Amino acid sequence: MAQWWSRFDDPLLSSLVVRALEANTGVKSAQAALRQARASRDLAAAGLLPAVGASASAGHGTTGRHDSSTSYRAGFDASWELDVFGGNRSALAAGEAAASASAASLGDVQVSIAAEVALAYITLRNAQARLAIANDNLAGQLEILQITQWRLQAGLVTSLEAEQARSGTEQTSAQLPALQTVIEQAGHALAVLTGRPPAALSVELVIPRPVPQASDDLALVIPAEALRQRPDVRAAEHRVDAAAARVTQADAARLPSFRLSGSLGLSALALGSLTNGSSVVSALLAGVSMPIFDGGAALAQVRAQEAALDQELAAYEATLLGALQDVEDALIALRGDRQRLAHLRIAAEAAGNAALLARHRYGSGLVDFQVVLDTQRAQLNTQDGVAGASADLSADHVRLYKALGGGWIPDAESAARTPPDDASRTSPS
Repeated sequence: MAQWWSRFDDPLLSSLVVRALEANTGVKSAQAALRQARASRDLAAAGLLPAVGASASAGHGTTGRHDSSTSYRAGFDASWELDVFGGNRSALAAGEAAASASAASLGDVQVSIAAEVALAYITLRNAQARLAIANDNLAGQLEILQITQWRLQAGLVTSLEAEQARSGTEQTSAQLPALQTVIEQAGHALAVLTGRPPAALSVELVIPRPVPQASDDLALVIPAEALRQRPDVRAAEHRVDAAAARVTQADAARLPSFRLSGSLGLSALALGSLTNGSSVVSALLAGVSMPIFDGGAALAQVRAQEAALDQELAAYEATLLGALQDVEDALIALRGDRQRLAHLRIAAEAAGNAALLARHRYGSGLVDFQVVLDTQRAQLNTQDGVAGASADLSADHVRLYKALGGGWIPDAESAARTPPDDASRTSPS
């Protein structure tokens, strides 16, 4: 289901989705957020390693008018904070989880963009199909209007029938600009979704094509485990992981911290003497610090992080419930629209036959003009209904794919994590 749009067998739709995933401004923003999260993770990882620096200096001093001295120094300094209580490791775990959440959020944006492109494309093709139906019906109504005018001139009908025929043609004509507006606006939406100016795709989309239809072999019973493939559910899980790690980090900040530091260098009064063994100087320092009284700030920080964890747990539950609703709603709509389309197709076929018979009989003077108007109206409505239901069915497939997280591969987020940290993390159940 990673590239579900290919199931619609429409090369242009697939091309538009790919372009949108590459150039959409929302995708670019999410990609930048992911890079930022990964950099923050790397910053937390650096806190677990010793810090080493190098220095060199030369100094010259004068005492009174005659005494002067010159000194030279070169060496290395190193410091390392021992992560005895796991505060730094918890910071790294929080960074890992945040980076994974950002990767999943990028996937969520990609899923949404792909669905928006498909829905806008279906809207455009549906409007083109409805425009063609309206034009075909208008041609038939104009033919009837011409016959009515001839019969009016011959005194066979009254002006009432002529005005009714004219009213029907004008009503159908009024639908044409509205449908054309929908076509152009959908084209503008597709262009912006692909990161281009509104009118950039007008040439590609001007030729009408059928509404893309997905195959009917999609199962209508979806296992609950499939919901975990949704990127928003994965992102919510990772945010819970990050919040839990921050609680541990805040709790570790209340405990003593241990630090080792040392230096190794050379010191001499002459530059040439730096290579002598007697010029070597070294120092080693161990220190411990512990908060004694902070007015309750550290404890308050722990409580704040615990409250943040509760918020993320509630958000995860809400996300999961929303995912369940999305899938159930999409499945119900898919079943209903399949049945509706089947009935409308039968009705459209019958309405077309009735309209054809009515025109022939009216031309022979065998039926009343009202029968012609009724059959024309029924034909237009049922054909338009078939086009709309067909588009709705395609849109239902898109929404179901989106509800299941289609268009995103969960394994892609593994690049945001490191294997050792994965083994120690847990996901909410």
